Amino acid sequence: METHLILDESISDVSLIESKRMPQPMECVYILTPQEHIVRCLISDFARTKPRYTGAHLLWTSELDDRFRDMILKSPARGFIAGETVLSIDFFPRESHLYTFREPTSFYNLYHPECRGLVRGHLEELSKKIVCVCASLGEYPTIRYFRPPNLFHEARVLSELLAKNVQTELDLYAQRHPDFPPPSNRPRGVLFVVDRSIDLFTPALHEFTYQAMAHDLLPIQDGEKVTYVVKVATAGGAEEEKDMVIGDEDQVWVSNRHKHMKDTIEKLMADFQKFLGDNKNFVDSGSSTSLYAIRDMMASLPQYQGQKDMYSLHLTMAQECMGIFEKKNLPDVALLEQALATGFDENGRPTKNPAESLVRLLDDPALAPPDRLRLIMLYLLWKDGLLEGDIQKLIRHSQLQRNDERVLRNLDLLGARVTKSLKEPGPNRNTSQKRKGGPKSPAEEEGSDFSRFVTALKTMLEDHTKGTLDPAVFPYTKPELVPGGAMGGQENISQASLRSAKPTWAKSRISVIEPRQRIIVFIAGGATYAEARACYEVSKAFVRDVFLGSSHMLTPMLWLEQLQKSREPRRALALPADMPPKEVPRHLLEPDPVPKPVAPPPQHVKPAAPRPSPSPAPPVKEMGGLKVHHHQPGRYYEEDKKKKKKKFGVF
Repeated sequence: METHLILDESISDVSLIESKRMPQPMECVYILTPQEHIVRCLISDFARTKPRYTGAHLLWTSELDDRFRDMILKSPARGFIAGETVLSIDFFPRESHLYTFREPTSFYNLYHPECRGLVRGHLEELSKKIVCVCASLGEYPTIRYFRPPNLFHEARVLSELLAKNVQTELDLYAQRHPDFPPPSNRPRGVLFVVDRSIDLFTPALHEFTYQAMAHDLLPIQDGEKVTYVVKVATAGGAEEEKDMVIGDEDQVWVSNRHKHMKDTIEKLMADFQKFLGDNKNFVDSGSSTSLYAIRDMMASLPQYQGQKDMYSLHLTMAQECMGIFEKKNLPDVALLEQALATGFDENGRPTKNPAESLVRLLDDPALAPPDRLRLIMLYLLWKDGLLEGDIQKLIRHSQLQRNDERVLRNLDLLGARVTKSLKEPGPNRNTSQKRKGGPKSPAEEEGSDFSRFVTALKTMLEDHTKGTLDPAVFPYTKPELVPGGAMGGQENISQASLRSAKPTWAKSRISVIEPRQRIIVFIAGGATYAEARACYEVSKAFVRDVFLGSSHMLTPMLWLEQLQKSREPRRALALPADMPPKEVPRHLLEPDPVPKPVAPPPQHVKPAAPRPSPSPAPPVKEMGGLKVHHHQPGRYYEEDKKKKKKKFGVF
């Protein structure tokens, strides 16, 4: 949350709990993550001679463990706590229907062979955060998980273990909060728990929708905010670099991010032509078709600074994406990628002998090593494993390095078959995966040859909404609670909501639009932007609200990097679990400094008179013989008094 939004709620100051703070005679609102060092920081605020605040209101981002609660109850902080609330916000909303936990290292916790000891604890942490998502949405969903058929890798049980952990934590949350879930006539939601092994094709494919293509090809910074550096014109006509935020507040981004790049460019140019039509006093440049020319024209409109910067951002990003698209010969690359991923060529015929096209593209100097590696990966997945000699030949022919070869070798950690022998042809386990993206009708948009592949996630969601999702591949954690048994496909659509206290006959006769069912998806090990787009498309097509979440968002480059490091020594990964535990800052444990008295303002002081020298002894003997003449003191006094009256006008 932005700091100014907190200050607007009559809050006088916002500080980190680890920061150095002076005591203040007021109550404090704490927003805390339930971690041990955070709890100790809280206790330190009141375990001192003079507490920092007169009272504490505790707002926890997620449920507090009993161990941490006992620490607080046995501390001096107990007497200062005025109240506490669980906010259930231990996640990061990325978009309106996309959330993450910002934990890229989660991939290693789940799949790295040396991290087996971390799996159980990490799944518990993930499950608590997933429960936060459900609680914030007011959903007590039925839970289904991915049980991969024909896969026998060690991590094949991840989805099941995580789903059962989530079920346990969700039931516990409902016991602690009697008002959960809140009454609603919305159909009961569904939570799908899957892991990255559900689809190994999608992270390696080149995507040509705006959002996915931009994150693949451009140096977009993905931190607390998603930003991209563009050059914008200043008021003086010069250019300067500016970090532009890309998010839901940007309506141009929201309306175009899931469009094919060709359609995005057409829309941007059409919007600009409309802008020119609304501003006819502008220069006569309506015939310009270059994205750079349009951007330059926008730069000469200082009165439209915000709109100018927004269009400058997207026109620049679109132009740079298309420049890379042409420079790398990505049209030919995409045709082969789609043929390998779907099992069909662009004419709808089954893919046959793609090795010739593969070798030709691997010889193309325009293709960078990561692009060549992605092609070989897709070819290996299409073949469901390669001969050892063929892998070596492809690596040498592509002039790839040993680290690149590790990427292919480590696919086995997610269930892929990397090598096989001549005597072990076996059935291709990826046949069903490749069939999910056949030829499209001629009526569909141009450019679909590059986007025929359908993600496994979209297929799962569509089958669920149609009631045809295989319960053997996606079983329930509690099949006994599903109406009609585990085979009930649309159990949550036809039934009345389990959360609604009103019987169906008590509903108002006024026709209202029924709330849409919510489908929550969590992909352990990273989600792609193609899968995010699929959730939006299913939401629109099937009148549902689909929310996608993951530990982190995957780009193709991050996917290759994480695979490459999946067998490196654990100490080289710098995992949070291997870092020294955080300690309470020393300054919080030290007594507060006693404020010094304020010194009076400096004044002009006259220099002190020099000390007189000692007086000589009085001449007593000499003075003893002197004769003194006496006068009448009353007369002197009266005369002196008359002089003063005359001088000061006293009557």
